[in-house]
Amino acid sequence: MVRREANTPRTNGKAERFIQTLLREWAYARPYRLSRERRAWLPRWLHYYNFHRPHTSLQRRPPISRLVEGPDLLRLHSQAIHTSRDEEM
Repeated sequence: MVRREANTPRTNGKAERFIQTLLREWAYARPYRLSRERRAWLPRWLHYYNFHRPHTSLQRRPPISRLVEGPDLLRLHSQAIHTSRDEEM
């Protein structure tokens, strides 16, 4: 894993880009009746973002592809699904 110093322009830019995406694709992508309903969708969206959503900076691959490939990816994917289901309960 590559570590970057906090509060550098590069790190801040990545954080700001993620926040923009989060707001556009999760928080305001559809109308929610209650804040509770919006919060319930967050684990699902984060799973989609990290495991399925193509990222142009990663040659249209999801971020998880930078960490693992092959059988380990399937194992992590299964763990993430179970974890998000547990959080919803």
